[in-house]
Amino acid sequence: MSDLPGRDLMAGPPPTLLPQDPAGALIEEGHDARAVVRRHPESPVAWATLAEQALDGAEDDVTAYAFARVGYHRSLDQLRRSGWKGHGPVPWEHEPNRGFLRALAALSIAAGRIGETPEQQRCADFLRDSSPEGAAALGL
Repeated sequence: MSDLPGRDLMAGPPPTLLPQDPAGALIEEGHDARAVVRRHPESPVAWATLAEQALDGAEDDVTAYAFARVGYHRSLDQLRRSGWKGHGPVPWEHEPNRGFLRALAALSIAAGRIGETPEQQRCADFLRDSSPEGAAALGL
């Protein structure tokens, strides 16, 4: 038994909620993702957008993989600064989390396209573990 009243130790870590990504509004307004990444290189949304565009045919799969990997690593930095300890929910419903979830989905897809099957599966599993709703929304 715990000495901490009201704390359910079996519940797992609390959800991680990232801060608003300043590049998100620029991307939504239709600004060029490459220009946005130059203004906000720390932005998971900007890197995820570049990765998704590359996956849709604007670039080759290796470029998509590189964009997605940068977005993923920028996301990990933000997650850690927000108290994430390497696991736990990152809810899709919290809009600022979507840059991370989109970058992770793009990394899974791009890894599969370049033949990096173990990474493809790890990223897909990580996405489903972090946000089942996000995985469903992103088609993984």
